[in-house]
Amino acid sequence: MNLDFIVLMGESGEGGGMSVFIMWGLVLLIFYFFMIRPQQKKQKQAQAFRSSLKKGLRVVTIGGVHGKIEAVKEKTVIIETEAGGKLKVEKSAISPTSEASEAEIAQAKK
Repeated sequence: MNLDFIVLMGESGEGGGMSVFIMWGLVLLIFYFFMIRPQQKKQKQAQAFRSSLKKGLRVVTIGGVHGKIEAVKEKTVIIETEAGGKLKVEKSAISPTSEASEAEIAQAKK
């Protein structure tokens, strides 16, 4: 009886090659939709935020410095801190999750 069971297992294993490829394909699709695609969307939003930086907007750098934008150049931003100091930082150092609200962004665009 045990020998019959082993023989039957061997026969069913031969046709299972295609199901493995389908399973891996599904795993890759799930990985794409739950990991890669949201990250790409987040990067696009951060890029759009950084390209919309305007003078007068209150921001926070990734280092935690709070300030108000004084000047915007191609790749850099000059920030005035609350203490009155000025810092020149890269646009990529401005956190997209800063204190800037939608109203402030709309007001700075005007």
